[in-house]
Amino acid sequence: MSSPLLWIVIPCFNEEKVLPLTAPLFFDELEKLVLSGRVDSQSKICFVDDGSHDSTWQIISALSMERAPCEGMSLARNRGHQNAVLAGMMEARGKCDICITVDCDGQDDIATIGRMVDAFLDGSDVVYGVRSSRRTDTAFKRISAESFYRVMKSMGADVVFNHADFRLMSARALDGLAQFGEVNLFLRGLVPLVGFPSSTVEYERSERYAGESHYPLSKMLSLAFDGITSLSIKPVHLIASCGAALSLLGFLGVLWALFTALFGLSVSGWASITCLICFFGGLQLLALGVIGEYVGKVYLETKARPRFIVQERTWVSSGK
Repeated sequence: MSSPLLWIVIPCFNEEKVLPLTAPLFFDELEKLVLSGRVDSQSKICFVDDGSHDSTWQIISALSMERAPCEGMSLARNRGHQNAVLAGMMEARGKCDICITVDCDGQDDIATIGRMVDAFLDGSDVVYGVRSSRRTDTAFKRISAESFYRVMKSMGADVVFNHADFRLMSARALDGLAQFGEVNLFLRGLVPLVGFPSSTVEYERSERYAGESHYPLSKMLSLAFDGITSLSIKPVHLIASCGAALSLLGFLGVLWALFTALFGLSVSGWASITCLICFFGGLQLLALGVIGEYVGKVYLETKARPRFIVQERTWVSSGK
């Protein structure tokens, strides 16, 4: 059996500070894999610029000219991390035997790439990089992140605990993923739906080499909400169950009101009426908001807009 051809896909957004530090580490790891015979000598690293506003694309272009195994592609505008990862995977599809996606900030242990390749050689089509601990996180981030995975599981989404977007996918797994046409992407939930034999490798996540994280709390919450509403309709079921329970409660309230009126026990009360109106009014608005979120996603899906548009490729402009 010949060595598999590997593409390492690395999404980048405003990473001019960290990319010069981490790029050599990725090149060194790929060279080790080639020299050991575990991957083909034509294996490549593909940097995906997600519409950066700094000099990230200029750095990628320079790396592509200087280093043979390096390629770069630039999206026409910022489409978000999930779409940038997908763009790189779809570019690699049909050109490689295995594709590994990893962030460029150096937090994911680059040495784990070799262990992922070994797992593929042992028969896994999908290999998930899973954090062995969250010791480097703040208490709030650790609790919120672990709660997110538990909530996703409770909602029926098949996600891998403590796995982000550091993973290996075989060529046939990429072909399977390409059949999913969602505009609202949550790859952590979509990839397990592809199926095929899978395994996990654990690693320690470290601090960023440089620069600041581009995933503040607001983006993390947005990703979490997208993940829940893209992969599960359980919130709608919960609303229906809550509505049924409150309807029963309301029916009992009507019986109580009739009883007190018939026996002359009714006492007019402004506070009780106001509390009921506020409670049910707030609940209705919440229910409409959740349902509206699903309607909005249906609206976006029916448009079938492209999830990303490639503006430039280094292997086209440089004649590779």
